[in-house]
Amino acid sequence: MTLSSAMWDQARAGRHPDRERVVDVAREEVGALGSARVTASVDELSARVLGAGPLEPWLAEPDVTDAGVNGDGRLWVDRGSGPEWVGIPLERAAARSLAVRLAGMAGRRLDDASPWVDGQLPSGARLHAVLPPLVAGGAHITIRVPARRHLSLGDLETSGMVPPALDPVLRGLVEARVAFVVSGGTGAGKTTLLAALLGLVDPRERLLVVEDVRELLIDHPHVVRLEARPPNVEGIGEVTLTTLVRQALRMRPDRIVVGEVRGAEVRELLAALNTGHEGGCGTLHANTAADVVARFEALGVLAGLGPAAVRVQFGAAIAVVLHVCRRGGVRRLGTVGVVDRAGADPVVLPALEWDGSAVRAAAGWPLLRSRLGLSDRSVLA
Repeated sequence: MTLSSAMWDQARAGRHPDRERVVDVAREEVGALGSARVTASVDELSARVLGAGPLEPWLAEPDVTDAGVNGDGRLWVDRGSGPEWVGIPLERAAARSLAVRLAGMAGRRLDDASPWVDGQLPSGARLHAVLPPLVAGGAHITIRVPARRHLSLGDLETSGMVPPALDPVLRGLVEARVAFVVSGGTGAGKTTLLAALLGLVDPRERLLVVEDVRELLIDHPHVVRLEARPPNVEGIGEVTLTTLVRQALRMRPDRIVVGEVRGAEVRELLAALNTGHEGGCGTLHANTAADVVARFEALGVLAGLGPAAVRVQFGAAIAVVLHVCRRGGVRRLGTVGVVDRAGADPVVLPALEWDGSAVRAAAGWPLLRSRLGLSDRSVLA
């Protein structure tokens, strides 16, 4: 789309673009475009100056969770069933220009001297971009779209992510105030499930939520959010999750929630859960529920903790592991695991497993049933 010099006049005057100025510029083009094109010009110009350019229409779709640009210029979106190609491929120069502009919107620098960026756009979406030669072809852009509405546990049961048979288990987990983690791979639904469970917490409880980038959309009246801050272009001003977890402990939490445990903050989280803060939770990348202990050990190394120290604290702090997976584009709560502390080291035993058709009891079911005060009939009837 080519407009007159009105856009350049705004820029030379030092006026920062916003929706109102975009509308003003488009209206000045009535003579050139005709009134019928003004509305379309507003939307197109807004996407180019304020939004994600050619990705903007796809990001506006309610079902899109991720979108991006590959090195070959192809646009892709994920509507919950895996990435699919959409739209017209971008030229390399256009892809680089888009990546640099989005980085600027996130308050970050992206150029040959700083060829990658991880930040948050004004919309709340998470941006990641990488420039060549770190990647082949042109710029690679990935945008994670935050949840647009609160999804309850009932919504997840309706969508097929959680079987209704596990409803009493998950509600019992929250009511019993046992600490738990939601594990799984990228895009498997960890944040979605955690947010739904936090919506079940007693409204009188105060939730302290610590996140690297805000993603948890929680339907609860008393949520206090702490969000990490990356260093600025000069490399200063960083606020880490480790620092925020420490601050959360001083803010009178009923439950501490770490959106994603992925670094040295694991030390503060385990310490918090071992000092009377019941019901804490978070998410963690892991291949299976049984791998969660090993993942905590690996993260503990980043915090200067030895494996033995991590195992002791983990066994005393974490009671349940919920493992989500993604098969054929379908997100599913596949395993409910229980932490068995009877041996020398804690292990995660599968207690309930769901393959999409039936919920089956596994070795850890008697322990989980006892810990949550459930009966066989309430779950496996």
